[in-house]
Amino acid sequence: MAAVQVFLLDGETYELNIDRKAKGEELFNKVCEHLNLVERDYFGLIYEEKGDPRNWLELDKRVSKFFKAEPWKLSFEVKFYPPDPTQLQEDITRYQLCLQVRNDILSEKLACSFATHAMLGSYLVQSELGDFNSDEYTDPSYLKDFRFSPNQTPELEAKVMELHKIHKGQTPSEAELHYLENAKKLAMYGVDLHPAKDSEGVNITIGVCSTGLLVYNDKLRINRFAWPKILKIAYKRNYFYVKIRPGEYEQYEQTIGFKLPSHRAAKKLWRVSVEHHTFFRLTSPDATVKPGILSSNFRYSRRTQYQTKQIPIDREQPSFERTLSSRKIPVTRSLDLSRRSIKNSNFRGLPNESDEEKENREHPTDRETKSPDKSSLSDKKSKSKAGRLKMEGRAKTATRPKMEGRAKTVKRPKMEERAKMATRKIRRKEAEVSSPHSNAIERRSSISSTSSDDSGTPIDDDRGTYYTTGAISYQALAEAIQEATAMNPDMQVEKIEIQQESLP
Repeated sequence: MAAVQVFLLDGETYELNIDRKAKGEELFNKVCEHLNLVERDYFGLIYEEKGDPRNWLELDKRVSKFFKAEPWKLSFEVKFYPPDPTQLQEDITRYQLCLQVRNDILSEKLACSFATHAMLGSYLVQSELGDFNSDEYTDPSYLKDFRFSPNQTPELEAKVMELHKIHKGQTPSEAELHYLENAKKLAMYGVDLHPAKDSEGVNITIGVCSTGLLVYNDKLRINRFAWPKILKIAYKRNYFYVKIRPGEYEQYEQTIGFKLPSHRAAKKLWRVSVEHHTFFRLTSPDATVKPGILSSNFRYSRRTQYQTKQIPIDREQPSFERTLSSRKIPVTRSLDLSRRSIKNSNFRGLPNESDEEKENREHPTDRETKSPDKSSLSDKKSKSKAGRLKMEGRAKTATRPKMEGRAKTVKRPKMEERAKMATRKIRRKEAEVSSPHSNAIERRSSISSTSSDDSGTPIDDDRGTYYTTGAISYQALAEAIQEATAMNPDMQVEKIEIQQESLP
């Protein structure tokens, strides 16, 4: 026999002994029997392992597989948050869900405003203490043992007392139902978070919930993939893939990949996604197994939400003691695990990121910056025998426009280096553009920030033309480039085109 400790949602610890060969299903059923729960499919057991404090116990495997030493410590928690708590059949099930939401709020997993904290807290007080008694509750001190917020203040307690007065007549079950009806509207209600990186290396967080997959960046939701829009989810190594149906104006499917910290993390996210999709979207588990290159043969085998709602419960509503106030318990182990899980993800993505990775993430296009020594030199032959030499440049500022949400600094060589590079490029083409009619050729060079009129006098303009007649002088062109860059230090020559054209 093995000793087991299960930390419950109300802060109590349930201790029992089970066979070392027992599977998770047997342990889970004993915990549910201890809590007198019938609607068990919304719940699960969490165990802690090195590097990851939150792992769902696989009920079809032996419990001993996941532990090395006794006692085996687990936490009983809600695994699937019902989007509509009114569909739960028993009050005791809703009470356990209230405890889970309260713990999520206290562990800061579920963020709330001051008004929401006060409203939810007033329903907890109504559920446990009943109607407000003006003779007994003369000041907010009667709420000192209640915990409504991770940062509880006297102002919050005074607001809870004010709202408690207006709940007169509500039974404990009604107050808990109102509590859940308000809690389900919170943005992070029922969202299971997993740190990851997108294709550009930016730290994100992927959330799994009853409606689909959510993507967060710095606590802001930036994308949502609803279950009906998802064709397939898969993982390979430490990458997690989502295949999306084509939109109304799209022709092809789209596959989006996310990088997880490890292969184990990618598989964990994939399993949680499969379980949520099966539980909330299917009428019965998919019994077919179709293993592939990017997938596993794992399938969710427990009852779905649809099946759970169809099972009638033939018993009277069980009576139980409510401890929503947390007056009997300190911070529970489940709260501590939740805090550690949120601290590890913290919406910032992967830990232990090196300075080089941060630099690459901040400036992903640095390697793509072009310098003059990589300028393309193309030779376009015309049908005429004489020619015209044309060189085009483009003025650039030291800072590019905003690219993909991040500013980009352009690295420029010195002015003298640019002139020498351009001169070498031009000389390479000297043999190719030579012509027997060179004395009757007009050479024209178009360069940014420098221009000239027909007499050859330079004029100030954003873009102009410099030209000479007679023999081709590549040194003159190099000097023109140097003069233009001297007038506009931010200019960078990107492209040179050489064309030949006969004079009229």
